[in-house]
Amino acid sequence: MVSVTTWNINSVRLRMPIVERFLKEQSPDVLCLQEIKTEEKFFPFEAFRDLGYEHIAVHGQKGYHGVATVSRIPFREFSRHDWQDNGEARHIGVELLGPGRGMIVENVYVPAGGDIPDREQNLKFGQKLDFIERMTRWAETVDRPSLIVGDFNIAPLESDVWSHKQLLKVVSHTPVEVDSLQRFMDAHGWSDIGREQVPAPERYYSWWSYRAKDWTKGDRGRRLDHMWASPELARQVTGHHIHENPRSWEKPSDHIPLTTEFSL
Repeated sequence: MVSVTTWNINSVRLRMPIVERFLKEQSPDVLCLQEIKTEEKFFPFEAFRDLGYEHIAVHGQKGYHGVATVSRIPFREFSRHDWQDNGEARHIGVELLGPGRGMIVENVYVPAGGDIPDREQNLKFGQKLDFIERMTRWAETVDRPSLIVGDFNIAPLESDVWSHKQLLKVVSHTPVEVDSLQRFMDAHGWSDIGREQVPAPERYYSWWSYRAKDWTKGDRGRRLDHMWASPELARQVTGHHIHENPRSWEKPSDHIPLTTEFSL
């Protein structure tokens, strides 16, 4: 069995204590982090190695964005795509070399897209749609059993948000974003593992705003984080876990970890 976790950590150095706690409690084989907010030279390599995660790939930049994949399983760096088309560190891919040999794990942080869902009024929203379009063109070429995980910053289904009606015009749940993400799914035939394991309309959120002092009050969540697999890989899924507890830990991320297990 191989287990893979994805987590938008919102600053890996600031939140290393909760990362350490999570790894000690759950021990996934592979951890994909987004929004690490650090350059590679400042990444906490030793802290991860002390926890048994000796294999590390980092694509970082100063203060913003950034992704990293750490693993107990040997891997090789497989890819770095600039789907933002401006040099931002938002993707890294690795190929597992031990258990699960040959499996590709793509780790991505899709732009949030600003506040106004109109590319004419909001450059960031246009950049987000263009980012997903470049991902879609890439997905058409994928020919290996692949898992793409991360913060997609889109909650596609009505049951992926606390109020479909109230969020229809809010960035992350607008029809144009949902349509864009659907084209990405169709380009490779990705399987949405989360919703295969927790079928709609069951409750499933991965993000709650910092604006609420008590994130559980009203439960105003969104499913922004995803784990999508190639069809042949999706057939080997044996479990999927939504770890909500870390949202209540000291100095939490606004996102929670998700873990999928495979019989590889």
